Amino acid sequence: MGKRRFGKRDKSRCRFCRDKMDRIDYKDVDSLFKLTTSQGKLFSRKRSGNCARHQRQAKIAVKRARFVALLPYVGD
Repeated sequence: MGKRRFGKRDKSRCRFCRDKMDRIDYKDVDSLFKLTTSQGKLFSRKRSGNCARHQRQAKIAVKRARFVALLPYVGD
């Protein structure tokens, strides 16, 4: 029987914090596509697993990528 660890939980971290990224680039379209739905909406923090800081940066990066026409405003 394995030992139980009370109060110790593996903490899931933001994917950008794990990679030690301090900025989300609007030109990185592949990672921005993972943060949006098929309709073009941004996933919530709970669904995407981002921290508050990187979620705000992702929001701005998606808006900039849409303005420069790297991402569509609406999905299929």
